[in-house]
Amino acid sequence: MPQPFPIVNPATGQVIREHPAIDADEAARRVDTAHAAWKHWRGLPFSDRSEVLTTVAALLRAGVDRYAECITEEMGKPISESRAEVEKCAWVCEYYAAHAESMLADERFDIEGAEVSLVCRPIGVLYAIMPWNFPLWQVFRAAAPNLMAGNAMVLKHAPITLGCGEDITNLFGEAGAPKGLFCDLPIHVSDSPGVIAHRHIRGVTLTGSDAAGRAVAADAGANLKKCVLELGGSDPYVVLEDADLELAADKCVASRMLNCGQVCIAAKRLIVVDSVYEQFRDGVLDRMAGIEMQDPTDESSRLGPMAREDLRQGLHEQVQRTIAAGSTLLMGGKIPDRDGWWYPPTVLDDVKPGEPAFDEELFGPVACLIHARDESHAIELAGDSDLGLAGAVFTSDRRYGLTIAADEIDAGSVAVNDFVRSDPRVPFGGIKDSGFGRELGVPGIREFINLKSVVVATP
Repeated sequence: MPQPFPIVNPATGQVIREHPAIDADEAARRVDTAHAAWKHWRGLPFSDRSEVLTTVAALLRAGVDRYAECITEEMGKPISESRAEVEKCAWVCEYYAAHAESMLADERFDIEGAEVSLVCRPIGVLYAIMPWNFPLWQVFRAAAPNLMAGNAMVLKHAPITLGCGEDITNLFGEAGAPKGLFCDLPIHVSDSPGVIAHRHIRGVTLTGSDAAGRAVAADAGANLKKCVLELGGSDPYVVLEDADLELAADKCVASRMLNCGQVCIAAKRLIVVDSVYEQFRDGVLDRMAGIEMQDPTDESSRLGPMAREDLRQGLHEQVQRTIAAGSTLLMGGKIPDRDGWWYPPTVLDDVKPGEPAFDEELFGPVACLIHARDESHAIELAGDSDLGLAGAVFTSDRRYGLTIAADEIDAGSVAVNDFVRSDPRVPFGGIKDSGFGRELGVPGIREFINLKSVVVATP
């Protein structure tokens, strides 16, 4: 049997249990079972699929404390944030249960000598490779629309959050979904290419690093499987001269510190025009100083541990290399002497292009302040990245902010006077090295469907 996966509580650094792994043969059998379930599921009316998703939502809300506790135990998210994640998963299930049918409605038009119907039909079993930072939400935002579209799904979850993956499988079973329609695959990464190559896998969706995205895209391409990739971000949050600086500091710090800074769409590069730089910096420092590392099971906790020891060490090395390159450490930046994978609120000042904190994604509680001479320089700095997941602009002129967001910030999602968050109603995804394809909204539910043209000759 394959080696089991140790599940470690990141707040203590202690192994709390071992999760069994399955081998490649068992993974293949589960894909076959999902395919058999799909052949039944695809023929059900939307009302039947909707009933299952609505029941899943009700079960999530009824068990919110249990599911939230699993998230917090496995990856360290503050318990209040874990509960909010569970609630959001219930929402996405309800949203697609209510709207999938209209999103996938047939379209009809006439051409010379024929009537044409465009119909949306499911394609089969999808393989979801999901990360640990939102161990329920990332899965449900892929599963809810795709299951409502009539597809099936198998899940390779992150090795540290396999309990969450098992919970999701059990939820669909309890809600009355056909056996195996949604199923977790606790496999080692070496077995993943074999799953992608399986004849019944018709699409692959991944949320993860750009390195993982390149590997998965290569495997998917070699097997002619469509894929959707949501990868990393080094998101620019641009603060202009006329911005409400209190609001901007509130939103930037809230975005940066959510989930211990382990968010793809967090405010990672705070690009501020010189005329308001010092005032904004003081606001960020005041807010960061008010956040303490705290037991994530405590209801008042705002900052739990990082999810893994190697992630903390990698982040710390990025901070140290940035300081060595010339930036100034204003706060934090030291690994605390305590059990678990803790890292303090950290602020780097005067970060420049060419330094790790500018050029690389920092996945943790580190705010990076970047000088811009003026507005045009700020926009130039915002675009100076190989990544393009999200961004934001802060200005008192909302209409002008819309213009900058729409035309100047190269990213899949841009907010004006707020931070970016995913929403079931709004398409989500990146450009450049942040991936391709979209989740959520109408484009998201149509990523893995067969848009079929049916042409009927007329007399």
